Amino acid sequence: MPAHFQTHENLKQFGDRIMLEARNELFLAMRFLGRALDSLPPEMDLSTQTVGTDARTLHYNPNFVFQLFLESPQKLDRLYLHSILHCLFRHMFKSDEYPDKALWDLSCDIQAESVLDTMDVDLILRPAYPFREEWYERLKAECKVLTAERIYHYFSMNKPDLDTQQMLIMEFCKDDHQFWKRMEDEKKKNPDAPEPPLPEEPIPSPNDGEEGDKTEQKTNAKVISEEDMDRLSEDWRDNAERLETELETFGKEASEELGSLSLVLSVQNRKETDFREFLRNLMVVREETHIDPDSFDYAYYNYGMEMYGNMPLIEENEFREARKIEDLVIAIDTSASTRDGKMKSRESLVQAFLNQTVAMLRNRSRFFETFHVHIITCDDQVQQDITLRKIEDIEKYAENFTLEGGYGTDFRPVFSYVEELRRSGALPHMRGLLYFTDGYGPYPEAMTPYDTAFVFPADVDIDDKSAPDWALKLYLRRERSEE
Repeated sequence: MPAHFQTHENLKQFGDRIMLEARNELFLAMRFLGRALDSLPPEMDLSTQTVGTDARTLHYNPNFVFQLFLESPQKLDRLYLHSILHCLFRHMFKSDEYPDKALWDLSCDIQAESVLDTMDVDLILRPAYPFREEWYERLKAECKVLTAERIYHYFSMNKPDLDTQQMLIMEFCKDDHQFWKRMEDEKKKNPDAPEPPLPEEPIPSPNDGEEGDKTEQKTNAKVISEEDMDRLSEDWRDNAERLETELETFGKEASEELGSLSLVLSVQNRKETDFREFLRNLMVVREETHIDPDSFDYAYYNYGMEMYGNMPLIEENEFREARKIEDLVIAIDTSASTRDGKMKSRESLVQAFLNQTVAMLRNRSRFFETFHVHIITCDDQVQQDITLRKIEDIEKYAENFTLEGGYGTDFRPVFSYVEELRRSGALPHMRGLLYFTDGYGPYPEAMTPYDTAFVFPADVDIDDKSAPDWALKLYLRRERSEE
C-alpha cells in the first residue's frame, strides 16, 4: 500500500470511500436491497483481516479492501452482499443455538453463497465451479430449500471428514464471523463498558507481521446489551419481511433478478407457532365444580361466627365460571408426502405432530374435566378417529398410537367427516380444528363455520402457499432431539 495511506485517518478515509462505492453500486443494481444496505454502514476495524459484520456495521480491514478492490471490484461487491445476506437471514443471532460453531459458520456461508449464485446480476456474477455445483445438488436433494438450519442438520447426520470440511470452508467461507462470537460473549459483559479507542499510530498491514502481532490489534465493536441485541434481531427480521413483500409485489422481474432469495426468505420468515392464542379463541365459558375463593366474602363469614358462634353466614362457592376448551378436532396428516429430506422415515415427522398434540392436551388449564377431543389420522381419507374424553386418556393414546395411511393427501375428507359429526350432535361445542400437515394436497374451498388452523413444520419442505386465505397458518419447529 502507498506510504501516504499508512496513517490511521488516511486509511479510514480511503477504506470508507471504497466501501461506500461498493454499497452504491449494489444499490443501483438491486434497488430492492436499499433498506438492508442502509442498515449496514461500513466501518474500519483493524481487528479483522478481511470483512465481517455484527449486524450493526460492516467491519472491514482497509488493506484487505484495497487489495481486493484492485484485484476485482466485483469480488468486493459480492462480499458486501454476502454479509448483507447473513443479516437478512439473522445468522449471527442464532449461532449460540448450535453446538458445532465451525459447522454452523460453514452452513451459513453455503446458504449465502447459494443465493448469490442464483442471482442474475452482472455485478456479482462468478464462474460456476464443478465442486460447488456438485454440493448444491447434493444438499438440495436432501434439504430442498438451502437454509443454514437445514444444511447444518444435514451435516450433523452426515458428518463430513476433515479434508472435505476444509475444502468446503475454502470454497464457501468468505467473511469473518468473529463478531458473531463476540455478540454471544457480550451478553455476559457490562453494557456500560467503555468503547475501546482506535489506535492513533500508523498500523502495518496484517499481512506484514507475525501471527502474534495480530492479536494485539483492538476492535472497534461496541458492547451491546441483550435487550439491544433482541431489538437488532427484530429490525433485521423486519427488513427481511419487507424485502419478501417487495419481491412478491414486483413479481417476475424481481424473481429473475434475485434468484432464490424470495423463496429462501419465505422459508426463513416463517414464525414459530405459539398455540396459546389460537386455543384461547376456542374456549367457552361454563360452570365447573371447584371451590371459588374469589367469590368468598370474609366479612359475612366473620360476622356470622361472632354473632351466632359457629354459624357462618356465607360459605365457599362450590362452583365457578371457567373459560376452557370443550370440543376440539385435531387432524394428523400421515400421507406419504410427510417424508421429508432430513427425516429417514415418515414416522418421525408424524411423531413430531403427535408429540405436539400430546404436549398441548396435557395442559389441564386449557380443558374442562370432561371434554371431546377427536384425533383423526388421515391421508386422502379418514383412517382413524380416536375420541379422548379425559386428560388421563391422553397418555394411553400416546402409548398405543399406530400409524395408519401413507398414501396421497386430500384435506377435504376430514372436513366432510367433521361436518357429519357436527350434524349428528357429536361436537355440539366445537369451535376449532387443528390440521398438522406438510401442505401437499387439495384444500377445501368453502370457509368453515369454526376456526381452522393448518400447522406446518417450520424446518422441512412444505407447501403453504395453497392454503386457503380463511384458514390460519401456523408453523411448528420440532425439538432438536427429533432432528
